[in-house]
Amino acid sequence: MQYLSEFARCDLCEWKCGVNRLNGERGVCRAELPQIAYTMLSRRLASYSVTMLGCSFRCIYCNAYRISQYPDAQWFYRDYVEPERLAAEAMSRMMPDTDKISFTGGEPTIHLPYIEEVVRIIQKKDPDIGVGIATNGFCTQKTLERVIDIATSISYEIKAYDDDVHRMLTGAPSTPVLRNASVLATDARENIRVFRTVVIPGITEHQIARIAAFIAEIDPSIPYRLIGFRPNFILYYHPGPSKDLMNDLTEQCRDAGLTDVAWSGYYPTEIPGGSEAEVAAQYLRRAGCNRYPRSCGDCELRDRCPACLLEPWG
Repeated sequence: MQYLSEFARCDLCEWKCGVNRLNGERGVCRAELPQIAYTMLSRRLASYSVTMLGCSFRCIYCNAYRISQYPDAQWFYRDYVEPERLAAEAMSRMMPDTDKISFTGGEPTIHLPYIEEVVRIIQKKDPDIGVGIATNGFCTQKTLERVIDIATSISYEIKAYDDDVHRMLTGAPSTPVLRNASVLATDARENIRVFRTVVIPGITEHQIARIAAFIAEIDPSIPYRLIGFRPNFILYYHPGPSKDLMNDLTEQCRDAGLTDVAWSGYYPTEIPGGSEAEVAAQYLRRAGCNRYPRSCGDCELRDRCPACLLEPWG
């Protein structure tokens, strides 16, 4: 298992801890062997998605902190899966319109040798299968080069532009993230799916225009997506953004020169009007359930219930 040898002295991310993950030593990411939280088929992304455990950041607003802060969060998941087995599972479960396997987390690049091995096995059987990677960008330059070599679709998150804000949010400096973003946008523009930032009122809202100007200076056509913060983890009691704020920030990004900007998610400041049952019904209709009152036992959609979507944002 040659692909595991790098984990004997792990320097994949910018922390360069040098720990022996094969012998149970843990660096900032707390990871030992590459471990999987779960897998799923994302129809919206036409992708078989693999969620990896562990992360090089410790974000105070992480909506997947039980995954990113594994094992300290004391939730337990699937564990290590041999690359051959994961590749076989992915190939067997892909739908006819599934054109790639994607890796997210946590932070997948801290497990890159393992991912490369899974991809090698899959593409040996089907060279046309693409590879998606969602990353926080805190990898070394050498690791980034390898990511670019295998990924056909990269979602890249810039948490903040200013170093002090980035450090307080993530526990890590922003310089490597901005450096890698510039390299990615310059050397592998065609591999970029989106750059994105989570909008946290009072914390990152004033970072957005700076990030937009940074991206626009490199390539104004790069897609930039603003994601509305939802109260979570250490920021459990911190409010999310309003629609007006998301629209305003989108315009600021366009004023900075970006041509492809969009946002998703906001924090409702008011409860919808109507009776108690009607308030619940409004959210259900938004998800695609039009039964009023609900009666799941005799619903014709019970085997494909839109209210049970794993990706309600889609």
